[in-house]
Amino acid sequence: MGIEVDVVVGHPVNDEVERVLGLAEAVGEPVTVTFLWEGRERAERAVLVPAAMLALWEHWAPTAYPASGAAEESRAVAEEQPELAHPVEFGAFTLFRRRVGGRTAVAREGVVVAELLPPDEAHWLREKARDVRQGFMDAKQRAAFEEFLARQASGDDQ
Repeated sequence: MGIEVDVVVGHPVNDEVERVLGLAEAVGEPVTVTFLWEGRERAERAVLVPAAMLALWEHWAPTAYPASGAAEESRAVAEEQPELAHPVEFGAFTLFRRRVGGRTAVAREGVVVAELLPPDEAHWLREKARDVRQGFMDAKQRAAFEEFLARQASGDDQ
């Protein structure tokens, strides 16, 4: 899915995180990131999805990500992490961790430019959106397809 980048994040190396966030914004594709936060034993994997792409996926996905199965593991990891009292700043970017769902919004100059999603949720959204979008025809496509089918039926009769 997109680009895969491993990032080691420690205090006070903020420029490394800022570079990765900038990369994701510049390429406009999902970037899989592994964060090794200082003081934590477990690495945190997430997919950094540009805001426009996430909006598109969420538009086409027929339902919300299910709250069972693989999400349980990522939720358990999220619950182990202490809640942040304040947003965390990395250069021009500010990270806002949501209390529910494991997502983190990434903003630059007050505008959300991407979100960090658990890998399972990002994969699920991308697949569902693709499946629904591939089955969708707008009015012009539907009319052209119906016309095509009508011509095929009359060709079989002859």
